[in-house]
Amino acid sequence: MPETKQRFKVVIRCQDCGEKYILRGRPNEDGGLDTGFKRCVCGNEVHFDIDVSEEG
Repeated sequence: MPETKQRFKVVIRCQDCGEKYILRGRPNEDGGLDTGFKRCVCGNEVHFDIDVSEEG
């Protein structure tokens, strides 16, 4: 069975408009998490509150 990387639940809330995104992320080579998230629907790309927790 192939080895899989641990997954994390990532909650991203936009500080500009309050939109909330709940995503799954996997550790990347740079020490961060890859979720595929780029920007909020309001166009914000930098002002976010991010909460990360391990998935069961």
